[in-house]
Amino acid sequence: MSAPAPRVTINDVAARAGVSKGAVSMAFNDRPGVSRATRERIFQVARELGWAPHQSARSLSGRRAGIVGLVICRPARLLGLEPFYMEFVSGIESVLTERAHALLLRLVRDLGEEVAVYEEWWRGRTIGGGILVDFHQEDPRIPALRALGLPAVAVGHPSLTGGFPSVWTDDATAAADAVRYLAALGHRRIARVGGPAGLGHSAIRARAFEATMAELGLDGRRQVATGFAGEEGARATRGLLMARDRPTAIVYDNDIMAVAGAAVAAEMGLAVPDDVSLLAWDDSQLCRLTHPPLSAMSHDVHRFGQEVARALFEVIEGTRSGALQVPTPSLTPRGSTGPPRPARGV
Repeated sequence: MSAPAPRVTINDVAARAGVSKGAVSMAFNDRPGVSRATRERIFQVARELGWAPHQSARSLSGRRAGIVGLVICRPARLLGLEPFYMEFVSGIESVLTERAHALLLRLVRDLGEEVAVYEEWWRGRTIGGGILVDFHQEDPRIPALRALGLPAVAVGHPSLTGGFPSVWTDDATAAADAVRYLAALGHRRIARVGGPAGLGHSAIRARAFEATMAELGLDGRRQVATGFAGEEGARATRGLLMARDRPTAIVYDNDIMAVAGAAVAAEMGLAVPDDVSLLAWDDSQLCRLTHPPLSAMSHDVHRFGQEVARALFEVIEGTRSGALQVPTPSLTPRGSTGPPRPARGV
């Protein structure tokens, strides 16, 4: 019988990476003193050799566990259907895996419960940092979490995040681009089905939509604030399409609502895009599977999650304190948008 392969040790990783044992320890314990390029080389070597730090030894060192917290205030059923968060979490996980960290996810009913969860995790030394999402205008979580001292990265426009280091996309420019594109196709009556009015990114998009409609001399009053679920998007779409002067184009705040809107248009005997053009936000496989495929304001959500995770490690290491802007969502035209034709009776 052949002898078992020798166990890979931290010394083996250090030798292969051309660094000291201490540098490997600093990289995996998120300590400053190791450059990003060196850190990535250490992680690559560790993956190739199949080595990971012993978690019990890390606990004995007195450091917090290698766990990152993410709390989302959404119903579990909706989260399971929403492509954005699935892609976002997969991007986060891809970076955490490189760092031998894990993600602790909790769904809550309200913002007060979210604060309580973070307090429990931080004071109990369960997590080493947190990812904050879905910022509201005048968000009540900000003072509580700042007082807690939780190292965190915020996903949202810097104007919403109360000084937390943030990763954000320029939703205002993307919303304006969506309106200008539809106007260039000849649409004059454009509506928007947005998320809850209290959410910061929905409010930013709403203001940009209204301002661009006014700039182009179009009717910018056709905005409906609703939830992100398909049935809510369907209800909002049905109301818009039953109006006497119904819109010839609708922009949605996510892809689930846009898919539901396409189903409502078919139910009412309206052709997409001849009778009504539909434009989704985020983009996902859902948009490509719908008939006709949905045009969308697209961005790389998986990469977005990766950038958020990397920014969090920089916050924990003390090397990031400001905002990071990632690429603005860009138009991906497909079969659901086109020039309008004279409306038929409903």
